[in-house]
Amino acid sequence: MYENLAIFAAFIFIYSLISGGLERTPINGAVVFTAFGLIMGPECLGLLKLTITAEGLRTLAEITLALVLFTDASNANLKILKRSSQLPRRLLLIGLPLTIALGFGAGLLLFNGLSMLEVAIIATMLAPTDAALGKSVVSNPAVPEDMREGLNVESGLNDGICVPILFLFLALISGAGAEHEPHMLALHLFAEEIGIGMGVGIGLTLIAMYFIRFTAARNWITETWEQLPVLTLALSCFTTAQLLGGSGFIACFTGGLLFGALAKRNKHEILLSAESTGDTLSLITWVCFGAAVVGQSFGALTWQVFLYSILSLTVIRMLPVFLVLTGTRFRTDQKLFMGWFGPRGLASIVFAVIVLNDKLPHGDTISMTAVCTILLSVILHGISANPFIALLAARSKREHS
Repeated sequence: MYENLAIFAAFIFIYSLISGGLERTPINGAVVFTAFGLIMGPECLGLLKLTITAEGLRTLAEITLALVLFTDASNANLKILKRSSQLPRRLLLIGLPLTIALGFGAGLLLFNGLSMLEVAIIATMLAPTDAALGKSVVSNPAVPEDMREGLNVESGLNDGICVPILFLFLALISGAGAEHEPHMLALHLFAEEIGIGMGVGIGLTLIAMYFIRFTAARNWITETWEQLPVLTLALSCFTTAQLLGGSGFIACFTGGLLFGALAKRNKHEILLSAESTGDTLSLITWVCFGAAVVGQSFGALTWQVFLYSILSLTVIRMLPVFLVLTGTRFRTDQKLFMGWFGPRGLASIVFAVIVLNDKLPHGDTISMTAVCTILLSVILHGISANPFIALLAARSKREHS
């Protein structure tokens, strides 16, 4: 334990010193974290001896994603979002179903041994984009504001929307929902996951903001403790929604949007602690992913898995985005940019662990497809973020000059 802690502490210390320099290069944090975990893990040097279970990795990824969703939503510019709400609506209501459908079709062609429901599970697992991996894009002022806010809302809500779809397919494949018609089961799951999630996020945030304002007016909150209410509110939204049968991710994003709208004064200073905690947990998650998952998964890699992963990051994601943005004012390069920057990460890790725990007949193939797609996404989206943003900014500058 002490050896692991020493390695983690030294790595976090060194990375914190050079993080600003790395952000200006094609190498993003997730690439560094995953590579470090792989190199230090049992498959290479064997210095990092992690015994994290699948359930432990799921919990770590869920908490990390919950914090990222809450803080990203809190930092959203609601005025710009209201003005350009058409973009996330198209991406979520039309683009997301099209992505799942196209992923399902590609899976049927490539995975002959899998059942239709297993292929549908793969398509659903890899449809949601990752808020943490996309942070370098949605926080970069060189990207137009409406595109940033649209991609931020998409990544904040699509994982919560995919949860009931995934649970529906898992229930159908296990026979647990046999007493219900599929469409009724789907309606029940959607109403439960999204309805409870939104209710918890709004309710807890309203209560929390009342107490924060009440105590702040009386100067009861000391400087030492003023950073913690946001952190604990995000965790409360997630855990309460999960306990009640709703989507903790929807709760966090909804609560974050409401918190950002209500906490106008010193909002960024208040959120600083939660953001830094989310970044630290993200580092730990990706190191664990590299050490405990990536190195041990290469044996299950097949050409079908690799090809599907490539298609998932390109055609399966980019074609639906391009189609749903047809007729909008966005240029072709902007449509391709938004289609490309749909990274897969924490949500897909969570979904992969859920599938593994259900012990499906071809669970190894399903999980390997998720691992391969996530790993390729970490590398390809990481090295392309800054160069593609620069190209997009240069094109916009030429048009305005």
